Formats: sequence, C-alpha cells, structure tokens
Amino acid sequence: MASLSHNPSKNAIKSPGGNGSQNNTSSKNTVKFARRTSSGRYVSLSREDLDMSGEISGDYMNYTVHIPPTPDNQPMESASVAVKAEEQYVSNSLFTGGFNSVTRAHLMDKVIESEVSHPQMAGSRGSNCAMHNCDGKVMRDERGNDIAPCECRFKICRDCYMDALKDTGMCPGCKEPYKIGEYEDDIPDYSNGALPLPAPDDTKTDRRMSVMKPDKSLLMRSQTGEFDHNRWLFETQGTYGYGNAYWPQDDYGDERDDGLQGRMAETLDKPWKPLSRKIPIPAAIISPYRLLVVVRFISLGFFLTWRVKHPNEDAIWLWGMSIVCEIWFAFSWILDQIPKLCPINRSTDLSVLRDKFDMPSPSNPTGRSDLPGVDLFVSTADPEKEPPLVTANTILSILAVDYPVEKVACYVSDDGGALLTFEAMAEAASFADLWVPFCRKHDIEPRNPESYFAIKGDPTKNKSRSDFVKDRRRLKREYDEFKVRINGLPDSIRRRSDAFNAREEMKMLKHRRESGGDALEPMKVHKATWMADGTHWPGTWAVSSTDHAKGDHAGILQVMLKPPSCDPLMGCAEDKIIDFTDIDIRLPMFVYVSREKRPGYDHNKKAGAMNALVRASAILSNGPFILNLDCDHYIYNCKAVREGMCFMMDRGGENICYIQFPQRFEGVDPSDRYANNNTVFFDGNMRALDGVQGPVYVGTGTMFRRFALYGFDPPNTDKIMHKIPDSETHVLQPTDFDPDLDLNLLPKRFGNSTMLAETIPISEFQARPLADHPMVKYGRPPGVLRVPREPLDASTVAEAVSVISCWYEDKTEWGDRVGWIYGSVTEDVVTGYRMHNRGWHSVYCITKRDAFRGSAPINLTDRLHQVLRWATGSVEIFFSRNNAFLASKRLKLLQRLAYLNVGIYPFTSIFLIVYCFLPALSLLSGQFIVQTLNVTFLVYLLLITICLIMLAILEVKWSGIALEEWWRNEQFWLISGTSAHLAAVLQGLLKVIAGIEISFTLTTKSGGDENEDMYADLYLVKWTSLMIPPIVIALVNIIAIAVAFSRTIYSSVPQWSKFIGGAFFSFWVLSHLYPFAKGLMGRRGKTPTIVFVWSGLIAITLSLLWTSISPPKASSSETAGSATGGGFQFP
Repeated sequence: MASLSHNPSKNAIKSPGGNGSQNNTSSKNTVKFARRTSSGRYVSLSREDLDMSGEISGDYMNYTVHIPPTPDNQPMESASVAVKAEEQYVSNSLFTGGFNSVTRAHLMDKVIESEVSHPQMAGSRGSNCAMHNCDGKVMRDERGNDIAPCECRFKICRDCYMDALKDTGMCPGCKEPYKIGEYEDDIPDYSNGALPLPAPDDTKTDRRMSVMKPDKSLLMRSQTGEFDHNRWLFETQGTYGYGNAYWPQDDYGDERDDGLQGRMAETLDKPWKPLSRKIPIPAAIISPYRLLVVVRFISLGFFLTWRVKHPNEDAIWLWGMSIVCEIWFAFSWILDQIPKLCPINRSTDLSVLRDKFDMPSPSNPTGRSDLPGVDLFVSTADPEKEPPLVTANTILSILAVDYPVEKVACYVSDDGGALLTFEAMAEAASFADLWVPFCRKHDIEPRNPESYFAIKGDPTKNKSRSDFVKDRRRLKREYDEFKVRINGLPDSIRRRSDAFNAREEMKMLKHRRESGGDALEPMKVHKATWMADGTHWPGTWAVSSTDHAKGDHAGILQVMLKPPSCDPLMGCAEDKIIDFTDIDIRLPMFVYVSREKRPGYDHNKKAGAMNALVRASAILSNGPFILNLDCDHYIYNCKAVREGMCFMMDRGGENICYIQFPQRFEGVDPSDRYANNNTVFFDGNMRALDGVQGPVYVGTGTMFRRFALYGFDPPNTDKIMHKIPDSETHVLQPTDFDPDLDLNLLPKRFGNSTMLAETIPISEFQARPLADHPMVKYGRPPGVLRVPREPLDASTVAEAVSVISCWYEDKTEWGDRVGWIYGSVTEDVVTGYRMHNRGWHSVYCITKRDAFRGSAPINLTDRLHQVLRWATGSVEIFFSRNNAFLASKRLKLLQRLAYLNVGIYPFTSIFLIVYCFLPALSLLSGQFIVQTLNVTFLVYLLLITICLIMLAILEVKWSGIALEEWWRNEQFWLISGTSAHLAAVLQGLLKVIAGIEISFTLTTKSGGDENEDMYADLYLVKWTSLMIPPIVIALVNIIAIAVAFSRTIYSSVPQWSKFIGGAFFSFWVLSHLYPFAKGLMGRRGKTPTIVFVWSGLIAITLSLLWTSISPPKASSSETAGSATGGGFQFP
C-alpha cells in the first residue's frame, strides 16, 4: 500500500489563515489507503494519484472576470470535483491507527446491512462506475446526485478519475481533455478599483480554523451545484463595468478592517439588548430566609454552649457522644447553609439572539448564521449495560437540535470499541435522514423518537400542517423497523461472524489438503468479528484476541456523516416517503470515535475518553464550545443550545467557563422513593451557587468553553486591551493569556500535534461575545463566523487518529491541567473546581422546558452504589491537592465553603451512625443525653426545630421545589449517610493509606422495553453489604423501644419522661428509614431471608452485649418486691 502525504497548496502557503501549517504537520503521519472490493480484493492508491489530488484541489481566488454559465454551457470545474471526491473518499473510509502503527484508511463500500440513502452518510449508494472492470461508486454532490467531471456526463468513480488525470488528462468517455484551471501566482492589482468576483467554489481556504475572512463572499451555488449569477448580483449588489468586473463604492477602502467597520456600524445602529438577565429572589422571601439562618446560627451557638456546660453526670459517655455529634452536625449545617445566602434566577431572550446572529442584513442577505460552532460529546463504554438503542435515541435528539446545521458536530466515544455500538450509530445516522427533517417540518418536541412516540395524549395538538397525521404514522412505522434492526444487531453480527469464520476455516482446510498437511491437526483460526463489508472489525471482538480486546485495540475513527454544505439544502416531494418540500434536509456532522487502548496504559476511564474527544474534535471541527452528555441523557428542549449561548455571547460572557443545566430524569416512580430527582440539590444548592461564582460541574448537560478546558485563565480584558489595542479583530496567541507559557513548550502541555496547538487561539477568538456595543470591551467583529467550513481531507482525519492514541498524553499536562482532570472517580467536580480556582465563573441555566432528560437508577441497590461512587470521589478530593483549603485567592469565600462541603460531607456518616444508635442506647440504659428534660433544653430544641421548619418552607418558596421532595431528600440523606457514605470513607482511607485502588461498575441503563412494567426495577431487591448498617440501626431501635416500654410499664416508679425522650428520637430515626424498609419489602415482601437473619443476629448480639456490660440498676423498692416475689425484673 502506498503512503499518503498532502503538499500544501500555493494559496494555503500564502494565506496565514490557511492550512499550510496543518499540512506540514500532518505530512509526518503516514496514511495507507485501501479499498476492499466485493470480490475481496484490496485496491491500493498510488502516491502520485493522491499528490495530484492535492494539487488540483487548490483555490481559485484570483478571478477578476466571470462569465455567467448558461444552460448550454455548465461545465463542472475539476478543482471542485477533486475537493468533493476527496471529501467523499474520506467520509467513506474507516480510519485506524495507534502507537507504533501506520494510520490506515479502509474504504468501506458498506457500513450497515440496510441500504443508506443520505448523501452525507458513509457508505451511501451511488451509481456504478462506467469504466470496464471497476466496481467503484460514482462521486456524488450534497443532494446525492452523480457528479460528472466532463460535459459528456460520463460516470466515473474517484479512483478512475484520478487515473485518467494522471495518465492522459482526458475523459474516457468523449476522449476530450478535462478542463483544469491554471494557478495565478501573481497578486492581483486592485489599484484601478476593480474587485475580484467571488470564486465559484472557494472551499480550500481553511474554513474549519480560519476566522478572519469576513470579506469572502458566500458560495454562489444553487442546489444543483451551478453558479447562480443572478443570486450573486442580488446578494453582492454587484454592478457591471468593463468585462463584467465589479466596481466598488466610492468610499470603499483597500483594508479588510474597513469591511469590519462597516459591519460594526451596521450593528451599532440597532438598539442594543442583553441576551440574558439576572432575576433576584423577591425580598419578601430572601430577607426572612437570611434572617432565619442568622437566628438558627445564634440558637445553635447558645444551645451547644448550654449542652457543654450541663453534662449528664449519670451517663457521661452518652452525653459525650451526643455533644460531639451535635457539634459536627452544626459545622456541617454551616457549610451547607451559608453558600445558599445568595440565590438568583436567570432568564434568556432567544428572540434577541436570533436578531443578532441569524437575521439577514445588507452584509448578510441570506441570513447565514454568525453563531459559534458547538461540538456535542456522547460517551458510552459497554453496550450490554448501556443499550445501543438508548444511545441511538440520544444521538438522534442531538442531530435534530435547533441550531445552525453547519455549526453542529456530534461525536460519540465508544470506550468499549464494540462493533455493536458502531453499527447502531450507523443505523441512527441512516434513520436521521427521515427523523431530522420530520422534526423540522412539524416542530417536534421532544426530538428523541422513543420519548416522542411514548407521549400519551393528542399528538396533533399545536400542529398546523394537514399532512402531520400521515407523516407521523409513516415515521412511526419506520421507527419500529429501526428498533427491530437495532435490537437485532447482536444476533446479526454473530451470524455474520460465524459465517465468515466458517468460510475462513474451510479455506484453511482446503489449503492444508492441497499442501499435504495433517488433516487431523486442529486448526488455529481466530474467531473474528466481521463488519458488514466483509472485513475484520479493528476493535473489540466477541471472542477476545490480541489487538482485539476491550483493553487492547487500535484507535478507530469514522465520519458517519460528513460536514454539511454551508447553505440550506431543501428537500423534494419525490426524494423520501415523506414530503420534505421547503424543508432543510441537511444533517450535522457525526463522528464515531474509539480511542486506542493497550495493556500497561492507564486510560483514566471516562475522563480519558472525554479528553480524547476534545483533541479529535479540535482537529476535525474545532467548535469553540463543547456540550457533553451521557448516553442516556438526551436533548429534551431543542433550543437548549441556544439558551446556553445567550449567556456565552452576552456581555461579560468571556469570563464564563461552562453553562450547567439541571439534570432531569424520566422513569422515576411518582413518589420518588429514593430522591432520584435530587431536586433539593439541582434547584436549591445549584441555584444558590449561581449567585456566588457558579454551580459545580455535575458530569452531564454542561456546555464548556473549549479555551477554559485547555487550562487557561480567564482573559484579563484591561491588560490585553492595553497590550494589544486591536485585539478585537485579531487572533491572540496562547502567551497573551498565559505569560508563563513558552510557545516552544506547547508540546509539553498539549502534546506534539502542531495542528492541535494551532486550533487553540482560533477557538478562543470564535468564542468571544459579539462586539456590538461600546460596553463590550472584549469581543469579536460581527460576521466573521459566516465563512463556510473546509471539507475534510485525509491528512486532517489522520491527525485526529494520532491524537486519540494511547501514548499521546505521555509527558503532557492532559488530565493534570488540561481537559478533564484525572485522579478521582468524580472527575467532573474536580474539573469544575480547577476552573473556578483559576478565576472562571459558571452559570446555571434553568429553562422553562427541561433542557435535557435522562434515566436514573430507581432500584435501591443501584441507587446506593451510585451514591457510593459520588461519596468516594468526594473523599478522594478531600485527601488530594484539590481540597478547597488549598484553593487560590481567586476562589470566592462562599464558593470555597461549597467545595469544602463537597469534600467533607461523607465524613458526616461517622457521626450520623453514632447518633442513630444513641436513642437505642438511651432506651436500653434508661438514661438520656441530658440530666433531665428541663425547660431550657426544651426551649432551645423548640426554637431550633421551628427555625428548621421555617427555613425549609422558605427554601421551598425560592427554589420552587415541593415540600414532599424536601422531605424525601432528608430521608435519603440519612439512608445514604448510614450506608454508602460510610463505605466511601472506608474505601477512601484504604486508598490513601494502603494505596488500594477503587473500581466501580457502570450503572445499568434501562433499555426502555415498552412491554415491561415501567417501575419493575423499583421492587427488585438485590443484595449488597451496604444494606447491613441501616437494617441494624432499624432493628436495634425497634428492640430498644420494646425493651424500654416493657421496663417502664413493669417498673414500680415509671420514668416516662426518659422513655418518651428516647422513643421520640428513635421514631425520628425510623421515620427517615421508612423508604429503605419499604424497598426491602419489594413488591411482595420477597426480601432475602439472609438479610433478616444477619441483621437480627447482630441486633440481638448488640442488645445482649449492652445488658451484660451495663445491666440496669434495681431500685430499693424493686429489690424488696423481688424478695417477696411480687416484682418483675426484665433481664
């Protein structure tokens, strides 16, 4: 196989925004191309073919005269053909590579078993090549029509076209030379006032990375690919002069900045409106709330002082344990409550966002969007625990998001390298051909097909089109077939692989017979997993083998959907089973990524997968913003990205590192038994932190600023503006933001990819707010992001493969300062903490319609394991350098307290368990935590309780949660505190002291089988050792109540005050454990017997041990009664 290396074009070398530096970098990477035909033969490409492809794909930027094409004279430019051919070739290839291996591009004639129709998708069907003995497919345009590079319309594939250009330069059909333009090496002279007309296909300047090209004209092509001269005249307000040259206005300047000034003036003429607003909490609610916090704080101080000064001399041990626990609880309450003093609400104005970025104007007559690009990440690791259908529905909701199509790129990370996930994603991309235009046509919400078709109610509500019912019925049938294909993929892949493996065995057997080998000797045939095109899957095989196991496989990258065209592509009535006339049928870019994994490397779980996506996406699309989602969290509000962009693009948005959306869940039982919705945290704590320095990062539903993920500090606008006065119109270098960073040491921080390093300042510039108001001191000029994206080429994709290799992060700062931070199972909290510690702010975006929805584990065992993972990560944070005690001065005081609480809250479990046993010990011993229930104690207790109740009511008011949700949260706080949190503290201490690593399994996601009970998992009881402490606490308290009640009844002088005091606290504990007890009962009380046996034995043993150590003291009257036989002594 021949190697591939692109040479930079002349124009790319001349243009600072071009891709010359990219090509210089990527030339170091060797790419081998091969195409497997249907007969099993590999067809290789020669170096000369590919070099010629690079040459003829240069720009034609120097036209000064353009003759409008007529219906009789519409030749297809060879440069345009070569660019489209290269892009199609790349999008149909599966790229693999890794450590000490050559990057290979495997051309796939077939990606999935079903037929692919969308022209953007890999493996889309085209006409056969007319060349003799060639089974290649003809090149296609954006609509899927065949591309004919010659006027004779001779159908030819990309490989044969390259051969013809290299050999004779003549069309094999008509024997006429292909028309190839000549390069213009001289810089044109515009001194006479004549301006160059826009090139018919100006696509080779680096649209993916360049930003300072506001004077480039938009592509003037109609949907059929021809140059639309009338449209050009209208959009550029062109006038005719000599030779059809365009004459400028008298006030036209030669400098590019003049064009920017015109756009600035055009924008400044409009009244400026903010994109977002802060809505303060009403003073009638927040003022009493803050007052009650102060009152309770003072009351706690007096109460604890009184408790310390009045010990219980009869039970000093009981008093000592209780006072220590109460002091810790007061400290914990302060850490949790103080950051809640400044809650705020926010609102966005989507209409203003549309007016600023998407509306037509004299400089943008077509209304091309000026919004920045967004890369959306979806991560999955195990198709058995994370069903492919769930992930596919998440992908479909992303592809249908309401955001400019050309500005969206979706990346799915398959950390398991499974063919099942790969083909499921390909099926999703194929189904998106119908689903996405259907959503746009009928304004569908939600845009997850599984959730949409499961909605109960009238589907025609608020639908105006008369063909909606017919379209919905047809699409429902298509979706049912899609689900059948997805669910049948495991069997399909297994049957296919068995058939191919059997064929290979037969070939080996035949070869052995022909060569005279021993027929009885067993054959060693690897049980490979085969793709739909009849080749080995480069990832994980069903039967693990060397280089094909979960932790040992090459890096894989497949562009499932190539980047769309920059202008809308309207559908037709005849194209699909649904009439998509006047509906944009383009699909966003979609890329499948499976990073390389090798034995001996620490791949850092999800954080490592996210960082691999950050690097790959920077090479391929370089969206300045990144939105990450779990595979089971889909976009419920199609305008969610726009909502987040209102904050990023508003004044002061350059200091925002991420936008955190609240997590909302589906499939949770109506009573929310285990507080799965977690509304107190998401609607209370997070909303309160939004008024300080911003909410913490919670792992999913977060829109990041890419530049902040790279480990830079927020821009010091005053310093930058003083140092570089015209920074608004120039891309700054990384050293402008980090003076300590040496450009020569960029590989030390970001790795040795020069192409990746070049994307950093570009992403920073594109993420700036719009400089449309004098108060916006640090922004970008309007119109600079309307430049189309450059088509993908092989060297770019090869570079993306190299940055996902397992060795790339060695001796770099990835995971330490750059990207997601390593070293904790809760990498999300640590990543957000690092950003806040550098001075960044975050924003909490609560939308009227939920932005995202996902699934939550409603089973008790799964829920406890989930909480265990979170708490263990918090313990790791406490014992690491990410402890908020060590934070910089840039972290605000209240934000510091919030992060301190994140690391400290699991340790409350130690004191909570002791305190839950205190009522039982009090009842068994006949003593109480105080000497007597005097008035002072009761007044303090009543005051603290009333303050707690009033605080809860006011918090419910300003946070919008229900009182029942608050109570469920309190109940599960005690359940998790006496089980998972304690285990997390023990595991964290083992890791710190003994170095024992902690491993967690993925939380199983429900596949959403509509034939099963929706809440079946709620009643499923799965044994775990985490259940033992709460069960023991409950049984000990029940036994203690029974013992104390019997003793009090049979006592000659009943001490009901002590019994009532102890019983009251025992009932307080038991009421919190009620959901836990209900979960143990299951649907029909099918709790494992061993649970009750072990817990009962432990409870009885503890009770007998206590009565043996400290037996009850008999009074004199009781002793006398016992002597006469008239009394009773409970053993």
